[in-house]
Amino acid sequence: MVSKKQKFVADGVFYAELNEFFQRELANEGYSGCEVRVTPTRTEIIIRATHTQEILGVNGRRIRMLTSIVQKRFNFPEGTVELYAEKVAARGLCAVAQCESLKFKLLEGLAVRRAAYSVVRYVMESGAKGCEVVVSGKLRAARAKSMKFSEGFMLHSGNPAKEYIDFAVRHVEMKQGVLGIKVKIMLDSDPTGRLGPKNPLPDIVTILSNDAKDEAPIDGPVSESKIPVAEAPEAAPAAEAQVPVEAF
Repeated sequence: MVSKKQKFVADGVFYAELNEFFQRELANEGYSGCEVRVTPTRTEIIIRATHTQEILGVNGRRIRMLTSIVQKRFNFPEGTVELYAEKVAARGLCAVAQCESLKFKLLEGLAVRRAAYSVVRYVMESGAKGCEVVVSGKLRAARAKSMKFSEGFMLHSGNPAKEYIDFAVRHVEMKQGVLGIKVKIMLDSDPTGRLGPKNPLPDIVTILSNDAKDEAPIDGPVSESKIPVAEAPEAAPAAEAQVPVEAF
């Protein structure tokens, strides 16, 4: 009998090893994370990436190879594990994809400042509220240092920071040593839930009014007196005029 604590630890170790395997195997395909769904009959693993066709391979050959590797490594019974490839909705709003992009740019020999600013610009053009890129290590000189590139609005604490911030860290093995890359993207609220959280930020206040008078357009200067006006007493009805009767 496995306790709840042991099950949570085992699930976490399984996800960490699976995620690391996909990071190394599918780095060129724009791997952006995975999701594990467990049902009573089978385990479904959804791989999110920017180039899903390359993950599937010719006639689905590569996805079957990955399924076989995962099945043998974690001792799944035959036919109880399935792998699916899902395309990332917005590549510019995915911190993992941008971190991998920055990693390959640095490996190709692009300057750190130019590579980081290209990532920041692409993220902001994709509709993000803010972006922050930190590169640390031996950049040019022999002494290590850290460079931070940021633009837009960024939260650092509180519950909104957990919901709105997409965060990723990668390590780049360069000639002079290992560089650390950190990418943070501040998402905007989206009612559909595809490009960001459905709930708006808690400090956004929307004033609704149902009064038609407030919604009427004002064309010119308007003056209104607040002094109460005394009502004039009603005039008494005029007495009927008596017509003199002539005597005959």
